[in-house]
Amino acid sequence: MTLELKLRKIGNSLGVVLPKEALAHLKVGEGDVLTLTESPDGVRLTTANPEFTKSMAVFESLNRRYRNTLRELAK
Repeated sequence: MTLELKLRKIGNSLGVVLPKEALAHLKVGEGDVLTLTESPDGVRLTTANPEFTKSMAVFESLNRRYRNTLRELAK
């Protein structure tokens, strides 16, 4: 999906209004938080929560490390 967006004055700031198609693609609505990150080819707009991503990486590491122990505890 490629959209051309226009910067608009919103109070004392500049903002971008996302069209319905972009909101549907991102699966977001009013009040949701988006994350803007730099990437090698520009910037990336995502709905991912960096804190959640970090927590999941820790979980996956521990899950691999203690797989057998967790399997035994689940019995």
